[in-house]
Amino acid sequence: MTALICGGIDLGGTKIEARLFEGPEASTTEMRRIPTPRQSYAAMLEALEEQIRWLAEKAERADLPIGIAVPGIIAPESGRIFAANIPATGHSVRDDLQERLGRAFPVVNDCMAFALSEARGGAGDGHGTVMGLILGTGVGGGICVDGAPSRRHGGLAVELGHIGLPASAAARHGLTLRRCGCGRLGCLETAVSGTGLANIAEDMLGTRMSGEELVRQGESEVLDVWADIAGECLLTIQLILAPDCIVLGGGLSNLPDVVPRLERSLRSHVLDNMKPTRLLRARHGDSSGTRGAALLARR
Repeated sequence: MTALICGGIDLGGTKIEARLFEGPEASTTEMRRIPTPRQSYAAMLEALEEQIRWLAEKAERADLPIGIAVPGIIAPESGRIFAANIPATGHSVRDDLQERLGRAFPVVNDCMAFALSEARGGAGDGHGTVMGLILGTGVGGGICVDGAPSRRHGGLAVELGHIGLPASAAARHGLTLRRCGCGRLGCLETAVSGTGLANIAEDMLGTRMSGEELVRQGESEVLDVWADIAGECLLTIQLILAPDCIVLGGGLSNLPDVVPRLERSLRSHVLDNMKPTRLLRARHGDSSGTRGAALLARR
């Protein structure tokens, strides 16, 4: 068995995915998913332990480096989590697992793990500053500098989805301002995420439709409006963080021609004499966050 071996776990709202990675490229050799228990923190922690044991057994290594990616804000000092879709708010998964299992497991925000994976052996490999942008049910991001996660005050990832939607964008498309899951009115997430695309379809067509349905039915005007607002989101990233590249992940990154569509949108929004940052699709797809957590553990 190759010496370069590590495990990653992605703790999500519906599933806990465990992957075993081997070799210098950290390629998946084994994968297992189980449902996420949402009835209690204790049940969720037991399911995490089950996945850790499974990885160690598959690797035949009790000391297998294993990293864990979780959604939400992770306080750097205490490790306490604030999350909307898993029963972990107020708890430190890092400390509780160490107490129960007697060894350390690095716990990282899932968007930061995604960015790390794509910066090291992914689409952003070779770029100094890599921004990972997940366009899924919500909108989130992470950033890596020189192949390492950037230190973020208070444990925040790049919480781009909760920046306000530009008033000019909402006005020119006649969009309804909607309440975000965070409680604020008119966040970018309400127009740029998969849920946001359905919101735009509802405003324009009177019915909610997914990206796949819009493509299948040829509703290009709705997709153009979404791309225009996503371009505003990309401009915000470039103005604030100025990364060398932005790597796209999440379900909407799989839309046909999504990179050229968003490249055109970003070019239409950038300031004069400003070179648009490079847009790329994730190389490691749905496994990228799990892979990033494993790389963090291996390091």
